[in-house]
Amino acid sequence: MSRVIEANGKRLAIYLPASSWGKGLSFVSEDSDFLQVGVWGYDTGTTLPPHIHNEVKREITRTQEVLLVRSGRVAATIFDEAGNPVERLELGAGDVLVLLNGGHGYEILEDDTRVLEVKNGPYPGAEIDRRRIEWPK
Repeated sequence: MSRVIEANGKRLAIYLPASSWGKGLSFVSEDSDFLQVGVWGYDTGTTLPPHIHNEVKREITRTQEVLLVRSGRVAATIFDEAGNPVERLELGAGDVLVLLNGGHGYEILEDDTRVLEVKNGPYPGAEIDRRRIEWPK
């Protein structure tokens, strides 16, 4: 099952171990999140109706990210909005981490680790998009 990581009343991240993916379509994000994240689990022969997404004006005020570990291992440290560490997770192949608020940092634990990262755009550049956390403090 997915696990929400929180601090000071804010959802910072959602951890989806590879073993947590069930049948059907299940969204772990809330409707108000800037990224909508769900997982699929269907059997052969299932048909999903084709569709086109309508143009809808949206206001995005924060970058949110999704990581999918394809191979290897990554340690992810989740930080609160003040830059304090809240939790450290070890992610392996098939694990997903949805980063909503606060901060994060990574340590690669195995050679040849491969990770897919997806985040909302457009990208305004590093100076505008983020600030570094002084850590360890």
